[in-house]
Amino acid sequence: MKVQVADAKAIGEWARRVRKAQQLDQTTAGAFANCGITFVSQFENGKPTVHLEKALQMLDALGIQVYLDIPDEISSHDD
Repeated sequence: MKVQVADAKAIGEWARRVRKAQQLDQTTAGAFANCGITFVSQFENGKPTVHLEKALQMLDALGIQVYLDIPDEISSHDD
């Protein structure tokens, strides 16, 4: 399923839904992502200042893939 999100709160809410659907508690999910429970809680609650790299690790540990929808006029070779 693809879902469009616009802010940290929405990303955190989806991460929480997926974690709960997988019957994982925050401690276990955090261990899979190499993150502590404080980070997991802040991330799921939509704290906008969490570390991006850790957020990506958390999403990956939950099996959530992140894509960027780049405008067509931008070449993949542009720097």
